[in-house]
Amino acid sequence: MAELDERSWADAIDMYERRATIAKVTSREHENWVLDLYTLMHGGTRDARGWRTVDVWEGELERLDEPSYPFVMPPEAVATADAWKPYLHEIPRSQTVRFLVALSTPWIDVTKEPDFEERREALEAKARVILSRFPEGAHFYANTGHCSDTRDYYQRVSGWYPFSVRTFDFGLALVSETEVGMVWSFR
Repeated sequence: MAELDERSWADAIDMYERRATIAKVTSREHENWVLDLYTLMHGGTRDARGWRTVDVWEGELERLDEPSYPFVMPPEAVATADAWKPYLHEIPRSQTVRFLVALSTPWIDVTKEPDFEERREALEAKARVILSRFPEGAHFYANTGHCSDTRDYYQRVSGWYPFSVRTFDFGLALVSETEVGMVWSFR
């Protein structure tokens, strides 16, 4: 695996450039990390380390008119520290690698990727670089509903809890003691 630095990070999140995706990290400022996720969704923050982000809507009219576009975080999800639990479900680190890879595919479905097996190793290596920014003890949350912790993200994902005005949105929150990140893809 590549050593985590600004260059390896930029190369890793490059896998989201061909998708309608937002991938970014901010400093963790709140005990209730959902408030930091909310900040990320409103687009008003730069990367905590000054590193590259991917934001397909950065500078677009939709974002200028509504800073949270395309997100619509349910207000009750930020009301109290545990109010987000019906919307985001914790997944283990091992599942996170697969979900990060799936989020980079055009249909968020690796079964529709004709050359997936040839690209799999390289995509998984990039996912591991992203995860290396969130050390052991970090937590990962997906909006893919109940059973997210046992879901095979290399199979079609048919259920999710929407956080946006888009028809489909699949997302992952990455939470450490010092940073909160997200990779959110839309189709």
